[in-house]
Amino acid sequence: MPHFAHGVVKFQRDIYPGKAELFEKLSTGQSPEALFITCSDSRIETAMLTQTDPGELFICRNAGNIVPPHTNQTGGMTASIEFAIGALKIPHIVICGHTECGAMKGAINREGLTTLPHVREWLGYSQGAVDITQALGADLDDAGKMKMLLEQNVMLQLQHLKTHPTVAVAMAKGEVTLHGWVYDIKTGEVSAYDDDSNTWISVEERYAGELLEIMGDQNPG
Repeated sequence: MPHFAHGVVKFQRDIYPGKAELFEKLSTGQSPEALFITCSDSRIETAMLTQTDPGELFICRNAGNIVPPHTNQTGGMTASIEFAIGALKIPHIVICGHTECGAMKGAINREGLTTLPHVREWLGYSQGAVDITQALGADLDDAGKMKMLLEQNVMLQLQHLKTHPTVAVAMAKGEVTLHGWVYDIKTGEVSAYDDDSNTWISVEERYAGELLEIMGDQNPG
């Protein structure tokens, strides 16, 4: 804990003064650009990965970056999604998986999680991705199967998102866009699902047009 306390002191002394204007603005409200749903894994640092400031991402984290299908039973993910889209009107939702995901390793062998009953039940929301991987990836090696599972899990959770009423309504009105990502911890690469080609491609390729606009705005003339 002294390490973390030292970090707080450093933030207050060295970081906050340079961003005082930003925090003054944030003290009156928030208007995030994206709801970012990712894994609880400590190796995933969302601000570093996306190079964003406080206030730009509304972040939900859980084991396996899972979105349970909507039911009438209230849960933390359901309430957070409802608030993010229904109240804050956030225009983008990203579900971001990652390599070396312990939750996905557990999802493959849920019967082995006898001492972690809540984890075992939670990972049931990824069973469809496991089944697809077993059916389509039977000839792949272990690394290939895990890569497919990571991607299929993100795609499955995107489908679950669409069952949430606030998301369904916002999509019908063209007010929200869904994005699926997988982050490679070792290489720093991020792949994104491309609806048009039904394939996974680099983030740079997936958002090439938008990136050109941003670069143009940053380098006028």
